[in-house]
Amino acid sequence: MWNVDFTGVDWPEMGTATIDTLKMMGYASLFTFLIGLPLGVLLFTCSRSPSAVLGWIYRIASFIVNILRSVPFIILIVALIPVTRAIMGVSTGVEGTIPPLVIGAAPFFARLVETALREVDRGVIEASQAMGASSFQIIRKVLLPESLPGLIAGMTITVVTLVSYTAMSGMVGGGGLGDLAIRYGYYRYESGVMLVSVVFMVILVQVLQMLGDRLVIFFTRK
Repeated sequence: MWNVDFTGVDWPEMGTATIDTLKMMGYASLFTFLIGLPLGVLLFTCSRSPSAVLGWIYRIASFIVNILRSVPFIILIVALIPVTRAIMGVSTGVEGTIPPLVIGAAPFFARLVETALREVDRGVIEASQAMGASSFQIIRKVLLPESLPGLIAGMTITVVTLVSYTAMSGMVGGGGLGDLAIRYGYYRYESGVMLVSVVFMVILVQVLQMLGDRLVIFFTRK
């Protein structure tokens, strides 16, 4: 049974770990959005197209997305060490964690984007087509604005998931609060450090979820 002792908590190191977690989450969220949004739009567009070519593109893209989503992140981050090293020059620390975070989260977000786009009223899309709008115009002026609350909700879920991913990356020297909790809490049995790390991550998740929920409410059309 561990006795919780906060005397061993190095607060400057805790602050550095918190900043590292925010960096990993921030950069990974940005690239996840930049990759996942177009990928989700592609999945939605190809799934509804009568074209055989686009149908095959959908099957291939969907297959790849499903594979990446099905691999546990802790395994994915280890399997991608050569790729991470080739891209970033390192495979550990903040920089070494970003590529696996993006590769793990982008397919997840793409599916959420596809789901949000499917919720758009079919009649609105057909009305835009009847007025002669191009596919790009429909995507930019109809699908994305109409699905904005769903997209924000999906991105909120993804960012929260990234927080847990950053914690798992601590198992392989990823840095941040997860790494601190594992090094001190698991290997050294310093339960105070682990507890503070967990509390910080819980607060971070709560703040992110609250901001996401408020944005969804703000952009939801009454």
